[in-house]
Amino acid sequence: MKIHWLWLIIMAVLCIAIDVYICRRLNRNGYRWAMVMNAVLALVSAGLVIAIGVLPMSSAAMPNGTFVACQYMLYTFFAILAPKSLGMAVYGIGRWLKRRWAALAAFVVAALVFGIMWWGAIVTPGTLEVKEVVLEFDRLPQAFDGYRIVQWSDAHLGTYNGRTAIVEKQINAINALDADMICFTGDLVSRETIEALPYRDLLSRLHARDGVFSVLGNHDYDDYVTWDDERAKLDDRKALCDLQNAVGWRLLNDDYALIRRGNEQIVLIGTENFGDRPGEKQGNLAKAYPGLRDSNFKIQLQHNPYAWRANTLTNSNIDLMLAGHTHAWQLMIKIGNWRWSPASIRYPEWGGAYNEGSRWLYVNIGTGMVGPPMRIGATPEITVITLKQKK
Repeated sequence: MKIHWLWLIIMAVLCIAIDVYICRRLNRNGYRWAMVMNAVLALVSAGLVIAIGVLPMSSAAMPNGTFVACQYMLYTFFAILAPKSLGMAVYGIGRWLKRRWAALAAFVVAALVFGIMWWGAIVTPGTLEVKEVVLEFDRLPQAFDGYRIVQWSDAHLGTYNGRTAIVEKQINAINALDADMICFTGDLVSRETIEALPYRDLLSRLHARDGVFSVLGNHDYDDYVTWDDERAKLDDRKALCDLQNAVGWRLLNDDYALIRRGNEQIVLIGTENFGDRPGEKQGNLAKAYPGLRDSNFKIQLQHNPYAWRANTLTNSNIDLMLAGHTHAWQLMIKIGNWRWSPASIRYPEWGGAYNEGSRWLYVNIGTGMVGPPMRIGATPEITVITLKQKK
């Protein structure tokens, strides 16, 4: 995680401009106590900006606890800036319309935004939504009609800094679903393997009749910290792979597994991360499974949904791909059946089920957090996918 100094300077200037204006208005109207409170918030914001700029947040030597504290510091800065900015916008509109309610409306909007932001940081990350999805396929073998797959994604275990309660809740919820198969679609950690060590015993509790399978996500490749040398980086990545195998998961790094029911079978293909950024196209479908257009029913585990259109649809007849990565950008608005997330700006398939003819993609929005430690409207998700023969 790296914050460029230019953005910090821009944000600092914006904060100063807003605070100077607010303080002058409060002083002019005789609200000295409010002016003092705003000045204190301004000093807190300035301190946060300085701390964020000075701390070496990209260094592998930085303890995870310090890194998480930096994330909350940055979020606190925005939780001060955003309400003030929106409140000032409402106040400006009210003043332009010459309405007496301008100051009250500005305060209400600022308080509402502040409350929503901290609800998303404190309450929502500890909740869990189990989504039941039924997908129908022409080519599904009869023996697998009703087959249940639980998908878990984007745990980002470092987010919790060794606090196991939330992850234990997720593990218990997954096991209670009594799945035929559990699939984890990447980003077990945010920066390095040490983040996962406090959860090793919990991860080993996951169980399903046909096993637990996983792939690596972009954060599992140790690219988000600065290492002393390339060997240290590769060793840490290997340690994460070894940990997943040690807890009883089968990590499919461009590999496949055959799942059998009597004389029938389906193929589970796991590819390394195939992302939309330069250097993130590690996954190799042809290496993972040579018979990409054979008659077997095939499921692919891939972290980034970008790969579905960029690779999977054109180079195979894979029936179902399970992906994660987007988090719905940890911000989602839902009204009835309508949903919107800023993730849709970048990813056409950002959350939920999508199809091209009889071929399906499911994008799980994950349970953990990266960057801002919040999930506003984007409730942590565990998905139960039931495979059905198309009638």
